[in-house]
Amino acid sequence: MIKLILLILFIAITSLSNAQSFGFGCLGFVGGFGGYSYQIYQPDGLNNFVDNFNTSNSDSILSPLDKFGKATGYRVGLNFFRANLSGFILTTKGFYQLLTEKNSADIGTPQKRNSLSSELKLKSWGIGFDLGTSITSNFSWKVIDAAVLFTSIDLTNTQQYPGKTIITKYKASSNIGYSIGTGFILSVIEDYISLEGLAGYTVFTAKNVKDSNDNKLSINNQGVEDFITNGGFNAVIQLNVQFPL
Repeated sequence: MIKLILLILFIAITSLSNAQSFGFGCLGFVGGFGGYSYQIYQPDGLNNFVDNFNTSNSDSILSPLDKFGKATGYRVGLNFFRANLSGFILTTKGFYQLLTEKNSADIGTPQKRNSLSSELKLKSWGIGFDLGTSITSNFSWKVIDAAVLFTSIDLTNTQQYPGKTIITKYKASSNIGYSIGTGFILSVIEDYISLEGLAGYTVFTAKNVKDSNDNKLSINNQGVEDFITNGGFNAVIQLNVQFPL
């Protein structure tokens, strides 16, 4: 799937660079976008750590650590080209996305409380394309939206005790995944400002995470494997601002 997306993207860019006219202007449109992003994912290994923490502290837990699996954040990027080719709207784009999810737990007694805060960050660089068609003069259907993703993962565990705080940061190296979906484009100011929505499925994994000393996140001295086994449903709503070349 990743190779297919890259091949289609290469063909699209080559076609655009060789075309004489893109229908909107001499060279089509270029512009930026920004918006809200929502991602479901499957952190099996991380949730095993959560389950173990809650079980190990079951006799003194005041509020348990919730499981992970839904991250939110923002996406910003550039539409390199948005061009009309024989009734189809072709867009090539690149973007940066930051998603976070944070959960916390309290253990001890109300008078002597300890806590654990865990924050997961998913940082992705993406490059992709979408192909759509006009339904009305100001509404277009994105038949397919596809991108290759390069994702890095940070996990920060903050343990707070009376008079003492311990912060441990774990990282997983970048891995290659992809997303594929469908959506819409609603024109606000024709050819210049539009509202865009996307719903799709994202695939990415992370085998494990390690701290600065190369120690894995562990359960009973055993390193957590299969930290994230897959992605899942994702949705993006964004505002596009573009201008003709």
